[in-house]
Amino acid sequence: MYRQNRQLLELLLPVVDRLGYELLGIEQHARGRDSVLRLYIDKETGIGLDDCARVSEQVAGVLDVHDPVQGSYTLEVSSPGLDRPLFTLEQFRRFCGQRVKVNLHRKLEGRRKLIGEIKSAGTDNVVISADGNIYEVAADNIDKARLVPDSIN
Repeated sequence: MYRQNRQLLELLLPVVDRLGYELLGIEQHARGRDSVLRLYIDKETGIGLDDCARVSEQVAGVLDVHDPVQGSYTLEVSSPGLDRPLFTLEQFRRFCGQRVKVNLHRKLEGRRKLIGEIKSAGTDNVVISADGNIYEVAADNIDKARLVPDSIN
């Protein structure tokens, strides 16, 4: 997973996996003195509120014991939703042919944002077709990526 907190992933992947869910990724956002720690989970039959509560309870216990997050934070467990975030190259491969919005850390051909179709994902990059051009985006240049549902442009 690119740009993910390795310590949190190593700690939480087995917990979420044992519960029968896939941990798609983790986001950390500062909000003033506090922060938000958001986990995205999924399973074949979809995610409901009870699933999020179940994972949240188990993850909160593990975080309390190991205390890997500095300062105070709010834990959120969420389904990926229609505008599913993408965290790994495998996730990009899974959604080849779908529309995606990608925010970049560094400009690529003068752009910091691409909205287009995922063409492929290699071992260290993603190929996106946007505005009639093909862009090869290095995985370490991706800040955020989300699928674009058909009804949203």
